[in-house]
Amino acid sequence: MSTEDFIISVYCLVEDIYQKVIIKRLRSKGPMPKLSDSEVITMEIVGEFSGLNHDKQIWKYFSTHWLEWFPNIGSRKTFVTQASNLSIIKNIMRNNLAKQLGAFSDDIHLFDGFPMPVCHYKRSSKTKLFKSEADYGYCAAKDEKYYGFKGHLLVSMTGIPTTYTFASAEIDERKLLPELVSDIKGLVIADKGLIDFELQGNLIAQGINLQTPLRSNMKDDRDKCFVKMLVSTRRLIETVIGQLTDRFGIANIKARKLWHFSRKVARKILAYTVAYAINLKINPLNPLQFDKIIN
Repeated sequence: MSTEDFIISVYCLVEDIYQKVIIKRLRSKGPMPKLSDSEVITMEIVGEFSGLNHDKQIWKYFSTHWLEWFPNIGSRKTFVTQASNLSIIKNIMRNNLAKQLGAFSDDIHLFDGFPMPVCHYKRSSKTKLFKSEADYGYCAAKDEKYYGFKGHLLVSMTGIPTTYTFASAEIDERKLLPELVSDIKGLVIADKGLIDFELQGNLIAQGINLQTPLRSNMKDDRDKCFVKMLVSTRRLIETVIGQLTDRFGIANIKARKLWHFSRKVARKILAYTVAYAINLKINPLNPLQFDKIIN
């Protein structure tokens, strides 16, 4: 589809979800903003999909190229303020859309983490960023240390983010998993970092069957086809994280305060989910192939 059609598709989907989740008027005092909330959210999603990671970039892009479509865009400060004030609403909308797409009712989910450095490792000892929130971590995939946070993502078998969080890079992800799976049931596939037989036993009580590949020095009595399935299925969440990292820049967020960092993480996952929903209609056999949404 064209960029014009993509903007229209995003707006229609956003407006539809917005009307479903907003039961009463959000603002009881003061003048209504000139841009509708759906317009602001549409601008954010289209901007994120286009690789624009900063509020200023998004505002400038639409002010320069799409002023006829968004004539009430106003000042950058007004746009940023309105976008920030909608953070809770956007989280509710993402959750609503994920439910519409069947993410929570899926019998199989995948869990994985990814690094979210906040500065270059060589500058980490001097940085003042997130001194009380971030810490040092290790990325096995890249075989390197980093300073910052670690993202933790749970996705359905169709590649839709169900729940997510981020935490200081040194925090053991096994401590975070029980809360992330609180709204689902069934099989959860994770990597070897989640090997913990006590955790597995505790999750059974929640209706969660946690399964991981075992280490080479561990005896595995499970069916070989099942073990092979665990390994091959995990490629899906690697693809999802790849999209979030490469297209949406989730591992390269620039922010000085935790609130702004969190807001940008949420916006990127919302943008991913909306892009998935749109692509599902035009490319149902491969909805994760975002490169062909806009031709």
